[in-house]
Amino acid sequence: MGRGKLKTAVILAGGLGTRLRPLTLKKPKALLPLQGKPIVEHIFYWLKLYKINHVVLAVCNLKEQIIDYYKDGSKFGLKIDYLKENVPMGTAGCVKLGKNYLKETFLCSHADEVKDININEWFEFHKKNKALVSIALTKIDNPSAYGVAKMDGDKIIEFVEKPKKGTEPSNLINSGTYIIEPEVLNMIPDGHAMWEYDVFPRIAKLGRLYGFVFPGQWFDIGNMQKYKRCEKLWKGIK
Repeated sequence: MGRGKLKTAVILAGGLGTRLRPLTLKKPKALLPLQGKPIVEHIFYWLKLYKINHVVLAVCNLKEQIIDYYKDGSKFGLKIDYLKENVPMGTAGCVKLGKNYLKETFLCSHADEVKDININEWFEFHKKNKALVSIALTKIDNPSAYGVAKMDGDKIIEFVEKPKKGTEPSNLINSGTYIIEPEVLNMIPDGHAMWEYDVFPRIAKLGRLYGFVFPGQWFDIGNMQKYKRCEKLWKGIK
């Protein structure tokens, strides 16, 4: 099966990056280098492998730098549109601003994470289950520092935030990457809204929130320790 099912991806690049200061005082997270190029370019490469050539970048903090660097995306072989937040709208609130770009099933990814996921397999899983949202889940040895998925088969019942060690419902955590149906945009509250608190619980109650467990690498660069670890260990897209 050839690569290429989804057409559009939203990349959430508006975060302040407070845990990466002083690096992010004058440079947004989306432009921080990872193995010689900005982290978002690793995400671009992954998307292009699966023929996702339209990217919608949600930007807020130091947004002019991001827009000036990536421009219309042509030098990266992409078409880039921008969702410009004047104040942070949250991980879901900013995506709602892009309704005009998101008429079909789309992918959503945080800008400060890299991952190696077979998007075609994930998309097939999403459609087979008639999911409204499917979350890419990764296995980790010590999930107690994260939101941990409580599962019923492939369905996500809920996320248990930072459970005590030994009480985790699984070793599966949210990788910060989602496949989303466009009707979900109508379920996002106006104003500031977060996927994790304002949207996903509603979809879980409908029985249409699914978890796709992937075996590939996953790193986030949320703080200096994680950033250094990613720089050292990230092997790129297979």
